Amino acid sequence: MNLEFFVISLLNGVSYGLLLFMLSSGLTLIFSMMGVLNFAHASFYMLGAYVAYTLSGIVGFWPALFLAPLLVGALGACFERFSLRRVHKFGHVPELLVTFGLSYLILELVQLVWGRSTVPYGLPPQLQGPLFTLYGTQFPKSRSFIMLVALLMLLSVWLVLTRTRIGLVIQAALKHPEMVESLGHNVPRVFMLVFGGGAALAGLAGVVGGNTYVTEPAMAASVGSIIFVVVVVGGMGSLAGAFLASLLIGIIQTFAVAMDHSLASGLQAIGVAVSEQTFGWELLRLTISQVAPILPYLFLVLILIFRPKGLLGTRED
Repeated sequence: MNLEFFVISLLNGVSYGLLLFMLSSGLTLIFSMMGVLNFAHASFYMLGAYVAYTLSGIVGFWPALFLAPLLVGALGACFERFSLRRVHKFGHVPELLVTFGLSYLILELVQLVWGRSTVPYGLPPQLQGPLFTLYGTQFPKSRSFIMLVALLMLLSVWLVLTRTRIGLVIQAALKHPEMVESLGHNVPRVFMLVFGGGAALAGLAGVVGGNTYVTEPAMAASVGSIIFVVVVVGGMGSLAGAFLASLLIGIIQTFAVAMDHSLASGLQAIGVAVSEQTFGWELLRLTISQVAPILPYLFLVLILIFRPKGLLGTRED
């Protein structure tokens, strides 16, 4: 492994991991506050990309960067107010079902409005091209922008939760909702704001991720399962855990995709003789890049076996 491969893969892994964190942070906030695993969270990510694509053609990318998450957040708040809140009293299963139904509803609406094909959601001129060249390999401005937005978002969420009055109310409502309500705060409204805020964070990830990668109806399904892996691995309800797990999964998967070595070649390199007659040869000849898609789920299984509460989690439900 040469230095060029290591540095570029590390940067790509960190940028992908920070995009995962932008997605998983909203889901983590919603779960830690309301105990709801929102199956439609990745759909808000997709919606953010499509709304930004439309707004970019009208007002430009930079205004869309702020307007699209606000619109997606408003839709999320309306969903919580008029749908999720009505089924909340019936338990977790109806909550899961209604968010699962919402994900399909958003998918069908996206296909009706924007079609089933990829839309030409391109990068603005300021984000096109490389930011720098390292060892002859260019690192694009768009991935650097994702990293910057994710870090600014992390700082903003931390400041809101720890340095503002609404943040203190949110944290208090998490542990003692009855006491917070008895002090005169509207806890259902706080829940609505948290759900809308989580949807807005997913929408923001869609705005910056949609033009860097691809904007299509399948984009929600491609990241939907991964963000649940991040939330569970990091620890249910732990924002710091989600950040750590996002970086770990992003880096591991990026390095794995770039490696063409098989387990058989690795065994041969250390002197172990293997051939087509060796037991399990079909598995041994698979390259690391071929098994890369299953690595996050393998990581999830190992975490659930050896540390069910996650890397930095405090609750096991």
